[in-house]
This record gives sequence, C-alpha cells and structure tokens, in this order.
Amino acid sequence: MDTKVKRSTMTEFWKEHSRQATVEEMMLDSHAQELTQHELPEILSLLPSLPGQRLLELGAGIGRYTSHLLTQASHVTAVDFMESFVEKNRQDNSHHGNASFLQADVTKLDFPKNSFDIIFSNWLLMYLSDEELRSLTERMLGWLRPGGYLFFRESCHHQSGDRVRGGGEAGVWLWVGRGSYKTVQTYIKMKNNQNQVCWLLEKVGRDTSCQEGFRTFQQFLDNQQYTRNGILRYEKMFGTGYVSTGGPSTTKTFGVKVLGLDLSANKVDIAIERAMEENLPSVHFEVADATKREFPEGSFDVVYSRDTILHIDDKLALFKRFHSWLKPGGQVLVTDYCCGERPWTPQFQEYVKQRGYVLYTPTQYGKFLQQAGFSNVRGEDRTAQFMQVIQTELERAAAMKDEFIKEFSEEDYLAIVNGWSDKLKRSNTGDQRWGLFHATRN
Repeated sequence: MDTKVKRSTMTEFWKEHSRQATVEEMMLDSHAQELTQHELPEILSLLPSLPGQRLLELGAGIGRYTSHLLTQASHVTAVDFMESFVEKNRQDNSHHGNASFLQADVTKLDFPKNSFDIIFSNWLLMYLSDEELRSLTERMLGWLRPGGYLFFRESCHHQSGDRVRGGGEAGVWLWVGRGSYKTVQTYIKMKNNQNQVCWLLEKVGRDTSCQEGFRTFQQFLDNQQYTRNGILRYEKMFGTGYVSTGGPSTTKTFGVKVLGLDLSANKVDIAIERAMEENLPSVHFEVADATKREFPEGSFDVVYSRDTILHIDDKLALFKRFHSWLKPGGQVLVTDYCCGERPWTPQFQEYVKQRGYVLYTPTQYGKFLQQAGFSNVRGEDRTAQFMQVIQTELERAAAMKDEFIKEFSEEDYLAIVNGWSDKLKRSNTGDQRWGLFHATRN
C-alpha cells in the first residue's frame, strides 16, 4: 500500500477510535484497565534512571505512562498523533509543571541535536513503514545526547491483547550466554506474553576493538561466528541448545526462573523459538552486553556462564558485577576456554587473534574471582574432560555424517569436524585449556 494512502487510512481509523479519549480506545482492548495495572510497573522497571533526565515520549496517547514519567524525570515532552489524546494528556498531567504536550506525526517530527537523555515509546513503531522507521531511527539518534537511551516496546508476530502470565518463585537464575562484549547496549526482553518484546539501546561511539571487516563486535558474531545456519548445524549434530542460549533446559531441569543474556541476536532468536516451542513462560531472553547491563543488588540466586567470558577483556570488572547481582549466599558457576602458560605456539597465537579471545590460565581465573570478593572459590582445570567430550562428539559426528550432509552440506560437516579436531590438537600441545569455576557470595 502507498505510504500516503496508508497514513490517510490510519488517520481515519484513529479518529474513529479516539472520540472519547479513553484507555480502552487507545489500547483497542476492553481489558485495558487490567492490562495497564499489570504492565505499568513491569515496563517502568526496565527504564534507566529517570531523575534529572530530559525525556521524549513518542506515541504518548492519553498519558498512561506520562503521569508516571513526570514524577521522576526533570522534563517530559509527550507527543501523539491524535489531538484528542494529546488534549486528554494535557488536562490530566499539565499540573506537574515539567511537561510539554505536542500533537504531531512522528514521521515529520524534528528536534535539535542532543535534546534528550531518554526517548520512550510503546506500541508505536509497528505503525510505520520500513522507510519511515529508518528515517525516524536516524533522527532519534541525533536527538539523543551521547550516552542517552532509546526504549521501545512492540508487539511481534501476534496482536498485543490477552497477556499470558505465569511462572513460579523457585529461584532466579541469570544465564550469560556466549558472545557478551562491549558494544552498543541492546536489550531484548521477552515478556510473559512472548510476543511482547522490549528494546533498550544506549547511544555510544563505535567499538574500535571489533573484528576486522565489521563495524561492531555484534556484527562479527552474527555474520561470522554465530550465523543462524552455523547455530542450526551445530544443533543438528550435538543437540538442541548446544550453541543457543540454554535457559529452556535449565528451567525444565530445575523449575527456576531464568533470564538469558547473549550479544548474538541470532542465538537469542533461536533460544526464544525453543522457549516458545516448550511453552516456558518463566524463561526470558535479552540481547545484551553483560559488561554494561545493570541489575539491582541481589537480583539473582545463581549466575551461570558457559564458554562466554573468553570474549571479555576486563574479567575482574565483570566478576565484580556478578558479585553485586547475586543475593547473599548466591553462587556463580563458570566454564570457559583458558590457556596454558606462555609462550604459546604460533598457531595458537593466530587462533586467539582471529577469534578476538582474551584468555588466562585456570589459576589466574580463580584469582580474579577472589579479587572480586567471592569466597569458597574453586577453580579446576578440566581440559582432560573437555578433550574426552570432543572425542565423543567427533565419533557421534562420524556416525551421522551422511544424514548431516543431506540436510546441510559436506562443507558444513568438515567445518565442524575440523574445528573440533583443531581444538584437540591445541589442547594436546598445552596451549588451550578448559576451566570450571565455582564460588559463593557471602
């Protein structure tokens, strides 16, 4: 449909559904009051700190978020397409004295550069065409000051009504998947209705430490190291969840609530698919940088990471974050690629450089945990176990070679088999080690 025709049709639709300026009209849901009661605190809890911040609210409607934002932010500019909604918002919230109310089409909106600390929108971007969204995204980036945040929540795949709620209180886990690294801060949080997705992005400078040929480390992960096809071929050979973030299996085994973090959008996409297939509403996922993600003190019972931290330079700083995220008595369990004592072979040096890894010996790892404040630190060199697992998996790969090649290709098969064979060689030389680490927060 032509963009102008679509815009005209949408305008007429909302004129018809905004006459009374009620929350039911605005949300197109007869249960809007109940939905608002449940989701307001949930959405607001995902926002960065508001005191002293200048905030732009796009698609503010009648102000069901505006009234709460105004009590904390230093100033809120509330924008909506429909005049009746803007007027209702003004009537209900102008008494706060720190708000501006603007009736405008966001596709024509403009502000000076660095005008806002936070931009907030809820169920707005789904009304824009791809071209309109690209243009608005570029302009919003200019409106934000450096270090500012863009938050938006959208309905994906299905309509937004009738949220499904559930999940017990058998403990809270944080799963840090492979691929966390310093990059633009991006959160994708699945709500209890798994079609509701929230993003929180921080405006930062380009990451100059990314791999050659890629603008960000996240692009390197999703376009080279963890392509969707690459993830699926590993899962075909080694089982579902082998590469994708493993929250579903943790929940099924222990009955806990899990929040899974990973920097690879491909891995999180597949993890979300697995959670939906298994109908696990207590599992949530975020595309996020673990070195920048903020959680309140004592948020989790367990922090678990499998072969992830090899990507992260300042491991001590990360372990200090883990320590603060854990409740008293909480535990951290980490497995990760490590290294032997230097000097390394030239082949191993090239491998580490090509992958962008930052490796330490198992002993050094344990010291980082102690320095971060953990007690009862246990660090083990499990390289022998690592090598045995690789050998078992290579035997399994050989047994299913024909089936695998039929579904993927011989090139894909050799990429996996040669990669694991190289790991065995590096481990045999003493260069590559594999460590397991467990510690407790007092």
